Amino acid sequence: MIRRLYNWTLALADSPYALWALAFVAFLESSVFPIPPDIIMIPMILARPSRAFLIAAVALVASVTGALLGYYIGASLFDVVGKPMLEFYGKTDAAEQFNQRFQDWGAWAVLIAGVTPFPFKVITIMSGWTGLNLGVFIVSSIIARGLRFFIVAALLWKFGAPIRDFIERRLGLMFTLFVVLLLGGFYLVKYI
Repeated sequence: MIRRLYNWTLALADSPYALWALAFVAFLESSVFPIPPDIIMIPMILARPSRAFLIAAVALVASVTGALLGYYIGASLFDVVGKPMLEFYGKTDAAEQFNQRFQDWGAWAVLIAGVTPFPFKVITIMSGWTGLNLGVFIVSSIIARGLRFFIVAALLWKFGAPIRDFIERRLGLMFTLFVVLLLGGFYLVKYI
């Protein structure tokens, strides 16, 4: 099953809709969707290394645009949409206490969540809910997501063939590591 998904994403990289699919996933991941765009971006870059930086740029623009939707959800739709999402992640009890700390450290929270496996959508919604300065939020999002996507793109562009061979030989291990990182991010959200 993992091999079929991997082959499907590699085939998607050659389709005329590849960048649109990446943009869609990156947009949703920053506001409501739990699957990171890396799952599509990495195979796309491995299949077409010459487009690595274009792929990273599409992921960046779509992710920051999606982050603005997350910010809007927190600022304007918190009771209807944002609160149930935060309840899902177990973060509603500490929300008021978190508000002031977030105002003091919000830019750092956006930067850290934007680069790590921590679910970015939680931070985008909290940024809107706490009223983090929109300019600070946008700049932090651009820096964090830019670092994340362009470092991955540069590494895959430079070392693509050996990394591709490594991934293809150890696909099960790579998938397991990805899932562990994803679950670790959810664990951090729920218990920290």
